[in-house]
Amino acid sequence: MTKLLLSVHVLASIVAIGPITVAASMFPRFVKPQTGDDDPSGEERTPATAALLHRICRGYTVVGVAVPVFGLATGAQMGVLGDAWLIVSIVLTAIAAALLLMAILPGQERLLAQPAGAAADGGAGADVDTATAEATRSAAARLAMVTGIFNLLWAVVVVLMIVRPGSTTGA
Repeated sequence: MTKLLLSVHVLASIVAIGPITVAASMFPRFVKPQTGDDDPSGEERTPATAALLHRICRGYTVVGVAVPVFGLATGAQMGVLGDAWLIVSIVLTAIAAALLLMAILPGQERLLAQPAGAAADGGAGADVDTATAEATRSAAARLAMVTGIFNLLWAVVVVLMIVRPGSTTGA
């Protein structure tokens, strides 16, 4: 039973958390207004792409609930719920979940709600457009930072799950 629980836990981690980390990392780039010299690859950034990345994050968040559920079940089956490496992993997972639910997803929603076409192109209202574009870039940069922390937390959890420092169950 332990092997089945562990397999489901690892598969859920890969299938659910992986897409969230990738889509959340890409989102700030696609929500920022283009100024023409931002992207030398010529890749067009559209609000539809940013909205899709947000839907991926939101959808896989629901599926991601399986990761700690099966993780706790696996830990209980292995008798390691009191081990320091697992407690630290649980705390880091809770922090990552809080970041996702309280900062990343709401931050994405706020950025998507901002008016489209906020790029500074001159003409009437250029000062307002410039201010809006700058605010969007600033918010996207903050969101990128929080997303980076989220991804780093998951990387640390993965290392703790593999190395299991101080574990008597073997590695």
